[in-house]
Amino acid sequence: MYRKGILLLLIGVCTLGYAMGITVDKSGRIEYSAWRNGEVDSNSDKLIVEYTDSIAKSWVDQSGKNLIPEVPQQVNYLAYPDSVIIRQATFMDGQSYFTTNRFRSLKGFEPEGDPVKILGYKCQKYVGTSFSNKIELWVTTKTGLQATPMLYFPFPGAVVMRYVRNGNSGWEATNIDFYRKKKVPEMIPADMGIGVDDVEFSRRLADAFVKEVPVFKKQQINWGGKIENPEGEYTDSLYRFAGGTVVLKRVKLPQVPDGTSIFAEVTEQSNGDAYDRTGSVFVVPVDKTQSFLDGLKYGVDSLPKYTSKEGKVYQGVVETNDFDPLIELMRFFTPFGVHHFNDKRDVGIAWADSVTYKEDVSDFLPVLQNECWIGVFVGNYDGGGHKVSLNLKYYLNEQEVSEKPAKKYWVQPVFNTTNVMEMAGQEYGTMFASDTLTVDFEVPAGVKNVTFRYITTGHGGWGGGDEFVPKKNELFIDNQPFFSFTPWRVDCGTYRASNPASGNFWNGLSSSDYSRSGWCPGTVSHPYFTPVDNLTPGKHSIKVYIPLGEREGNMFSAWNVSGVFIGEIEE
Repeated sequence: MYRKGILLLLIGVCTLGYAMGITVDKSGRIEYSAWRNGEVDSNSDKLIVEYTDSIAKSWVDQSGKNLIPEVPQQVNYLAYPDSVIIRQATFMDGQSYFTTNRFRSLKGFEPEGDPVKILGYKCQKYVGTSFSNKIELWVTTKTGLQATPMLYFPFPGAVVMRYVRNGNSGWEATNIDFYRKKKVPEMIPADMGIGVDDVEFSRRLADAFVKEVPVFKKQQINWGGKIENPEGEYTDSLYRFAGGTVVLKRVKLPQVPDGTSIFAEVTEQSNGDAYDRTGSVFVVPVDKTQSFLDGLKYGVDSLPKYTSKEGKVYQGVVETNDFDPLIELMRFFTPFGVHHFNDKRDVGIAWADSVTYKEDVSDFLPVLQNECWIGVFVGNYDGGGHKVSLNLKYYLNEQEVSEKPAKKYWVQPVFNTTNVMEMAGQEYGTMFASDTLTVDFEVPAGVKNVTFRYITTGHGGWGGGDEFVPKKNELFIDNQPFFSFTPWRVDCGTYRASNPASGNFWNGLSSSDYSRSGWCPGTVSHPYFTPVDNLTPGKHSIKVYIPLGEREGNMFSAWNVSGVFIGEIEE
């Protein structure tokens, strides 16, 4: 087994410390406490190092904590004569993995200042750098032990009594006990588990705290072809709507603690469509009498209607007593033909093979747990369309089981004019031409810490269209302004390598280079967050005003806006 190999290597191998004649034949246990901002933190978890027979074993003592089962049990070993570091972890499924590394060179570390005493031992300070960080080590050769609180900064033949990084964080030895020979613990176990390289080991440690939910994998989103959805009640199957441009699935999501970070990851490739298209990842609320599922299944006319002052009807875009619009997790825009058109246009650029969009959607933690309807829309009329993958990743931010009761939240979508059923007749967001978008909503009792999450993008793809003309968005609650700004992206040229099918013009610019109203081909349109103070319980109204551009022949402008209130409920 691995332990026998290590012990054989230890015989007859000498390091600098041994060559100097330093005695390191004792056995003992060193307790380290965290060192922060110039002093020891006695309330922190203790780092324990045991040493015997030229091997040190270290671990963080969390025995008094109620840890979540995902926390790996980690133990580290330092075989000093062989200059080998062994890291081992046992995961919640019982499987162990280990990796080995060499000691890091202390070349460049120089003594500085006079010795100081720590736990009664005279310690010399050494100073060096690692990855642009200042590292300070206080070292003693007087204990007969070898130990370090930081694996990659051992000091052969000695004990690192204090380690400090950049002057403000580290470890300091706070207790040393020596063992009698008969009490010496076993060090490296006979079976260490599965050996992996350092990168794989670190990945497994990090992934232990990640719960990944694959929602769609290289799902084709295109126009046309035969669509056969399951009959009857909805199941957990994949559904395709709006001619194939909307895919939908009911998924089971993990129940996770408050404070968990959630990221939505979308990877997109063109499967034949050359143009930049609007994409949206959304959740379908189903808590009220009606839901957007009705429109997807029975057609847009089954959705609640919003009528503008000019008498135009828009389907399923605003909140009512019986209906909630779609909750938009992410709005993204496909680039011009990435992947499919890479070998069809050579302008001297190394084209990307795909585009990945990753966005923090932790603010929607309350709706991204348990059972949930999640869909993706990419507007196109192409038979090949696009290939899209969607993963949700939950990153646990606490290692202990919380004793606090879970918070309760108020999540209220109030409008979403992104016409995800565009290819099934849902109207574009043109209600701003002669009106503000006005929605009534009600705030329940006990709501506090309210934030409004707003996504906005302008469309109208000709020179005078709102895609290419900056327009100020103004928002009002109860006729009082609370948020205004002009969404305008000037960084679109950054993403040229994702746009092989983009038009190239006489002046050297590409279509994908041009600035746009809140979006660029091949990017995510980031949500805007604004706190809403003094939002009292009861009925209110919210209004959105955007000066929509005039029509030019059969060309028109439209705005895709989505807005959600998110707050805590105090009981």
